[in-house]
Amino acid sequence: MIPIALASPRPSRNLEDGLARVDRLTVDAAAGGARIVCFPEAYLPGLRGQDFDVWPYDAAVQEQAFSGVGRIARAHGIAIVMGIELVQSRGRLIGAAVFDRQGELIGVQTKNQLDPTEEPNYVPGDERRVFEIDGLRFGVAICHEGFRYPETVRWAAARGAHLVFHPHLTGSDSTGRVPARWCDPDAPYYERAVMMRSLENTIYMASVNYAARHQESATCVVSPAGECVAALPYGEEGVLVCGIDPALATGELARRYAPGRYRSI
Repeated sequence: MIPIALASPRPSRNLEDGLARVDRLTVDAAAGGARIVCFPEAYLPGLRGQDFDVWPYDAAVQEQAFSGVGRIARAHGIAIVMGIELVQSRGRLIGAAVFDRQGELIGVQTKNQLDPTEEPNYVPGDERRVFEIDGLRFGVAICHEGFRYPETVRWAAARGAHLVFHPHLTGSDSTGRVPARWCDPDAPYYERAVMMRSLENTIYMASVNYAARHQESATCVVSPAGECVAALPYGEEGVLVCGIDPALATGELARRYAPGRYRSI
């Protein structure tokens, strides 16, 4: 078993507060024995267009954010997948930066499929990659990608990923209702979509949300059989630690995908 962690924080007020929350939750993840911890979508500085303020963030602040997360990973000896904004000449991108246990940046997965409501604030990326930490091979599908573009998860699964991290944001601090239970039929479809990404690819999904007061989808780990094996309570800031068995994540269904049989006529 490989222990992983999902960190579900409240939105941060500024860079100092954000890094302090990242540090505190990373300490908890490391204390729980996790080898890697994943944070929600664009956690630094926060996802734009929501019902909370996003603090000033430019290229200089971005450099401080990257170096701060690297220091935290190194200090606690744990890999980090950090939802973070990327400032480029063509615009702002949503990314997930992967740091190893020594605090070295090993790569960034960008969000390549934007929700239409995000287009005023962000531009899409155009590359996908698979990472490996301590024998755990994984991809990253960010929010809308994992919910509505199943090929983003299948891409990683077909390339040997045992797990896909799914940093996202659903819900609100001001309005809405909280699901009564995981995959509540009266709740939005989000958790059912995460369940399907696991089932249709025979891999684990690790879906991590902000701790919003009216959270619409859980921070949870779903097995290759589509079962929720662990979840945090809705709306509560905290860390979920869960063991992943790579032997169960066969990717069998993903590898059976045969695009050559879909020829146009």
